Amino acid sequence: MTDVRKLDLNLVVVLDALLAERNLTRAGELVGMAQPAVSAALGRLRELFDDPLLERAGRGFVLTPRAESLIPSVAECMAAVQHTFQALPTFEPATSTRTFLVSASDYVLAEITSPLLTVLGRDAPHTSVEFDGLPVAEMVSPIDLLRRDITIAGTGRGVPGKRASLFSDRFVCVVDAANPALQDGALSLQSLARLRHVRSVFGPHVSTHIDDMLSAAEISPRVALTVQGFMTVPFVLAGTPWVGWVPERTANRYAASLGLVIADTPIAPSVLIEAAYWHPSKSDDPALQWLVQQLRRAAELVEFGEDAE
Repeated sequence: MTDVRKLDLNLVVVLDALLAERNLTRAGELVGMAQPAVSAALGRLRELFDDPLLERAGRGFVLTPRAESLIPSVAECMAAVQHTFQALPTFEPATSTRTFLVSASDYVLAEITSPLLTVLGRDAPHTSVEFDGLPVAEMVSPIDLLRRDITIAGTGRGVPGKRASLFSDRFVCVVDAANPALQDGALSLQSLARLRHVRSVFGPHVSTHIDDMLSAAEISPRVALTVQGFMTVPFVLAGTPWVGWVPERTANRYAASLGLVIADTPIAPSVLIEAAYWHPSKSDDPALQWLVQQLRRAAELVEFGEDAE
């Protein structure tokens, strides 16, 4: 008997889409996944069921008999999952007592928590928000989106689902003010290649904008220390000969008090665009769409301060 606790429930979501669409691209659009990811999931499903599930027929695909037999049970499973995460049928902000679950990086939580709670307190004083960090084991998955109302993550990182852009920032290089490699407030490419780096990670298989930025500059950083997220980087760098990269807002908040400087470099700064993601099955949830609008209002406060009011 299969232990369901060891199964990847993301495969159920993909299987449901494949059974409905009989097409990898359309199935991917339905669940918010790229076609290669759907293809990889299909490969795992074929191994699990020891059956092709989808077979070529002319220019399209048809379901195998085994796949046809799975339709009722998969539909029942998806209905049970959706019922578990079913939103309230109506939503009145002024009287609602709903608790929203929002997942985000430490940087996003540092920037948006206070503005969001301010916005919610005005229009929906009885609602509440629970925050948690981004998944650290792997990439954000469709099941992760089902378990949360909103996941906030940077665009271009392979996060599935529907999304709405919130606010942007850029990555800057921070270093202790006494670092001898600094020349007139700048670090050369040679110095960046020689110095040891404090590297931010969000999971063992998740690349960041910083990884891409350094790779484009043909720098393979010598890693001094790996930390989860961005917010600890300035504190780790203080008093060391190391170098690190953080969003500019984080650098501006902590650099002066920790004796750090934002160093000029020849590397073009990568732009970070934070977006709110949700599972496509929740798109008709009025409470979730209201929350997205409030996140956008909070994001305006992050971008423009009180002038956004």
